[in-house]
Amino acid sequence: MLTVLLSAEPNQGVWGDKALVSYQQDSVVIHYQDDFVLRRIQQAARQLSAQGATEVSLSGEGWSYERQWAFYCGFAATRKPVAVQWASMDEDELELLNARRRSADWVRQVVNATPEDMYPEKLAQEAISFLKSVAGNHISHEVLVGDELLAEGWIGTHSVGRASSRPPVMLTLDFNPTGDPDAPVHACLVGKGITFDSGGYSIKSSAGMVAMKCDMGGAATVTAALAYAIEQGLKKRVKLVLCCAENMVAGNAYKLGDILTYKNGLTVEVVNTDAEGRLVLADGLIKAGEMKAPLIIDAATLTGAAMMAVGQDYNAIFSLQPELLRKAQQLSELVNEPAWPLPLQKWHQNYCPSDYADTANSRPVKGGGMGGASNAAAFLSRFVSDDSRWIHFDLASCFRDGADARWAAGATGLGVANIAALLLQ
Repeated sequence: MLTVLLSAEPNQGVWGDKALVSYQQDSVVIHYQDDFVLRRIQQAARQLSAQGATEVSLSGEGWSYERQWAFYCGFAATRKPVAVQWASMDEDELELLNARRRSADWVRQVVNATPEDMYPEKLAQEAISFLKSVAGNHISHEVLVGDELLAEGWIGTHSVGRASSRPPVMLTLDFNPTGDPDAPVHACLVGKGITFDSGGYSIKSSAGMVAMKCDMGGAATVTAALAYAIEQGLKKRVKLVLCCAENMVAGNAYKLGDILTYKNGLTVEVVNTDAEGRLVLADGLIKAGEMKAPLIIDAATLTGAAMMAVGQDYNAIFSLQPELLRKAQQLSELVNEPAWPLPLQKWHQNYCPSDYADTANSRPVKGGGMGGASNAAAFLSRFVSDDSRWIHFDLASCFRDGADARWAAGATGLGVANIAALLLQ
């Protein structure tokens, strides 16, 4: 097991004073002498992982909770298990590190799985199993599959998923630690679970489709966030809704020009079958409103426009309640999962007009046109109860198509701790 030390001093000797790491016979030293300590530590960890290290012991002075987590984010690998022995610290902080690692590792496991292996029913079952492993008998659930969705009025999830040979699914999971079946619901989490997105008839290119196993990143993120909050002592009742489907092409696929009538009476014209995430999330948001949850949090890999706006180091956040937006951003800084608010006003709802329905699901132009991320969030806001506070996470930072200087290829887990922190408020 390789020993890893920290130093605030510049690198010396043959390595050069700008090098991240210096090497000794049985240990390495990470040098972090600049304003971006956590990024530098994560980069060094990625460098060690890329060089073949799989087992390390963090040792010596300077290893705070935040620094150890930054190291783990860089050291985690896509194709091989890794072992990290945490530095000595407070027992509560060690438990917190282990809980955060379990949630992040689960996100990587399900998001990085092939779409052949991680289909809608499998994703729902994986979420149930993971949360039961954390909360045991405090978990109950209901799973609707295929035409059961149509019978219950969940038109969005059914329409998006009906062309696949693997049926669409809505999972409703109840974490109730009170033991009282009449206990009020503190919050509801809603996740987009598109286990593979071909784009439907608005079909993606091969280059645009190759990473679309990650399109269930929202469902994975809210599931892991609930688990992480439970492990931190969450005592309030929280419900989870995952809207899961494969967006495929077939003779029975939904089509451009179709009009969907949702349970709340709103009609939606489909002008882009590749804007499917908002169609399934609409069902989940209506469901959350039926539960009378005072706080609704949804998460989705929803738009490329969000990535263009904030890049891959931030998640984009949207809300019609400014105080909730500020709190989410403050918590994102606290847990070192950067989030940045983008514009959202009620009048953004008018930016996807339809001559045939109350609204279209996008605009019939490339990328949904200008302000695409805000317009998508505004579409979702139509399905949120006026009695609830609501925040939407567009997860621009939750996945890397390929390895970079700080992350292995695949899921990052960014967003999990931010949403967990909101649940614990």
